[in-house]
Amino acid sequence: MLFASFAQFGAIASLNDVARHFGHVSSNGSLRSVVGLSGSTLGVGLGILRLASLGALPLASLADRWGRTRVLRRAMLLGLLTTAVASLSPSYWFFVLCFALARPLLSAASALIQVITVELATSANRIHRLAIMAAGAGIGAGLSAVLHGVIRGPGSFRWLFGVALVPALFIRPLLSAVHEPGDPRDPSSRARLTSVPRDIRGHLGVVATIAFAIGMITGPANGFAFVYGEGVLKISPHIVASVVALSAATGLAGLLVSRRLSRSIGRRWTVALGVVGSGVTSVLAYSGGRASFVAGYLIGVGAAGVLAPAATAISTEIFSHSHRATAAGWVVVAGVLGATAGLALFGWVGDAIHTATVTSLRIPALVTFLPLVPSVLLLRRLPESSRMELS
Repeated sequence: MLFASFAQFGAIASLNDVARHFGHVSSNGSLRSVVGLSGSTLGVGLGILRLASLGALPLASLADRWGRTRVLRRAMLLGLLTTAVASLSPSYWFFVLCFALARPLLSAASALIQVITVELATSANRIHRLAIMAAGAGIGAGLSAVLHGVIRGPGSFRWLFGVALVPALFIRPLLSAVHEPGDPRDPSSRARLTSVPRDIRGHLGVVATIAFAIGMITGPANGFAFVYGEGVLKISPHIVASVVALSAATGLAGLLVSRRLSRSIGRRWTVALGVVGSGVTSVLAYSGGRASFVAGYLIGVGAAGVLAPAATAISTEIFSHSHRATAAGWVVVAGVLGATAGLALFGWVGDAIHTATVTSLRIPALVTFLPLVPSVLLLRRLPESSRMELS
């Protein structure tokens, strides 16, 4: 999970450097003049990366037919190698293309890691192990951001992408120690690719809707964070890297809170608190000023820590083994569509309101994030899965 998150987050962590390298910085006050590329261009590029993750659905669904570890191993290797190829990017759109090819592979890998974690755990320790997986994802993203701050100079993003070759060497030996959940020869695992039974489509629809809302909040909240912090607020990359390092503490606190709440008040309430917290802290981060950005980012990482394990648990525990990976793929699709919509809306509103005198992105944040918060009411239609035995 650490490796998958590191490779995926590299595109976000280095986005400001990529925009300045392939764009043109001037002083006319527009968002494009500040960061090198327009908010719409960045939003479209990030949206393409998110849309490319739709390919995670058939890849994850293959794991219900061929086995979890077999698909995971291949997806991780190809995803990391494609990320490394992005270090050779001659243009912004080649950079987008490389990450668009790597994203579905790494997204499917992340989903399968969560599925394997759930299936190899007991009901008593399931949320604890999911919290560890979320911590691994957070460490991977944080490591990417820290290396971005440490590796400076012309074309520094190329070195960051090239580092993806290193974890590729460890995938096969690491997975050799992982037991394959279930029996891939079981006829029940030969379900039609990407299909789910009619009787679980209602629950899958609710989970997908919540995933869409989460994606619409976290997509632009994370996608524009480094562009806003470094490009608009002019915070030094070294300081941003320090903030990311500090966020490890708030993220860990969020994971511990999630583990406790998921066991005491249940998965549904924990997810609801995480979604509300993510929306509010994202608005704070983009409200203007360095203090607001730092506070919003740090608290937002804590809110994401509360959300991640519980959301993963409820979206996997309520489905059967024969369709669990396929359901996880559909959840990825919903999150991708939400993130794409959020990136497009956030970037468009940002271009419309950003001037030399209006430098905050408070309005795009309010328009994009807060309308999604009421979606948590749909959680009442899902069963509480904290004590469910997997089928």
